[in-house]
Amino acid sequence: MLRTVEITAELTGLRKGEEFHNLHWQPKLELSLDCFICERTERTTSFEYGQEHAVCSGDQKHPQHPAAARITGFDVTHEQERLILRTVVDYWWAPFHDTKRATASAALTRWVRLHAAYLCPHSRQTGEFSTQSNVVRPVSQTCRCGQPLATSSSCPSIRQLT
Repeated sequence: MLRTVEITAELTGLRKGEEFHNLHWQPKLELSLDCFICERTERTTSFEYGQEHAVCSGDQKHPQHPAAARITGFDVTHEQERLILRTVVDYWWAPFHDTKRATASAALTRWVRLHAAYLCPHSRQTGEFSTQSNVVRPVSQTCRCGQPLATSSSCPSIRQLT
């Protein structure tokens, strides 16, 4: 079955002027998906926008392998002191039983990690950080130069569309 999820996230507290760090969402993410190829639940699956397939982390028996999944939409909105991401992911899912964990597979994803990057105007160096759905909020990020970059006050949302 083809499944589609919409993931939305927001970073707030972005700076302007001399403190502007050109903060932006990177077109990549990781989702926890149940993989019918290696028949394991809760596999970290890596996505990059524009790639034809994702990559499942696999396990010892089935090492990292292509997954029938991809990012189909990646939309960023810049508002005053806010950076909003909306991305859509399609993936194929089929029922199976994970014998190692003695659990049945589920079509819903449980966890997401999103990536952001920036350019420090003081050091002229780039930096990256990630935010994920399974951390305590709020979470603030700071540049190496000491300037605050952004705050993640709410958990990224994952909404099943189909």
